[in-house]
Amino acid sequence: MSGTFASRGHCILSHGFESGPDATKVTALAEAAERLGWSHERPDYTDLDARHEISELGDVEARLARLRDIAAAAATRGPLVLAGSSLGAYISGRVSLEVPIRGLFLMAPPTTMGRLPDLDAAAVPVSIIHGWDDELIPAQQVTDWAYPRRARLLLVNDSHRLSGHVRASADAFAQLLASL
Repeated sequence: MSGTFASRGHCILSHGFESGPDATKVTALAEAAERLGWSHERPDYTDLDARHEISELGDVEARLARLRDIAAAAATRGPLVLAGSSLGAYISGRVSLEVPIRGLFLMAPPTTMGRLPDLDAAAVPVSIIHGWDDELIPAQQVTDWAYPRRARLLLVNDSHRLSGHVRASADAFAQLLASL
């Protein structure tokens, strides 16, 4: 269904740093979206992640620009939901401030990014899944970020990769889509 619009809307699923568009979690989200009648696409940021001369996380600003361009075009065609894992969650949140979206799904979102602006998001329904034992982003930081936004927050017994909660991630995403 990639690239075409289903009747419900379109989802853009952004993978994490040094992952890829065929990663387990974004693939599970794509399957959930398809089951509910949403089209989807999974941009590839691996070329930008490899640009270690820019930062230890590659070219995050170019990642933001790539998602912004894709999302702006998609938003002209119908309802749009952004979803992402880790660095993909960060760029999804930031882009939601610039492009009209209906919902936002964040997996293991970093709330701060060094010299870049802190994570922020549009005033839309937000759903988050995060590991209690995330070794990169403390669960308390995510809880503190989610609280004023009244985001739906699922904390699970897992690490940053959420590898034990792929199905739970897809189910939480499906719940968000079904609520829109």
